[in-house]
Amino acid sequence: MAGDLGSDKPHLPTPAPIDAYGNGGFRFGGMSHRGSLICFPDGMWAWPVASMADVTERTLAQAFARGAVLDVFLIGAGPDPALLPPRLRDMFHEHSISVDVMTTGAAVRTYNVLLAEDRRAGVGLIAVD
Repeated sequence: MAGDLGSDKPHLPTPAPIDAYGNGGFRFGGMSHRGSLICFPDGMWAWPVASMADVTERTLAQAFARGAVLDVFLIGAGPDPALLPPRLRDMFHEHSISVDVMTTGAAVRTYNVLLAEDRRAGVGLIAVD
């Protein structure tokens, strides 16, 4: 992992629907990725998050930096529902980004719908087995 999140080259420089998830990774845009993934209107990157405990201000910095181009950000929390700590929820509010946390499967499906609707959406997806 690079010291500065977001400095790595994206896997894809544009958003793409998530074609499949499971077995510890994702398939999208004719490629596969092992591990968690973070997606924005300007690309898709590896995300150094293995559980909701790893979802922090630092691992969400890319989302906060895109406040001007995001209306909604989804967090796929893995196989089980989870809550976002109030401090992080407040930070999304301060950046005028709506945030919702759900299972990874639900986040993949919701993100794909938002993408098809050409919405200004991002998603952080925690890989599941």
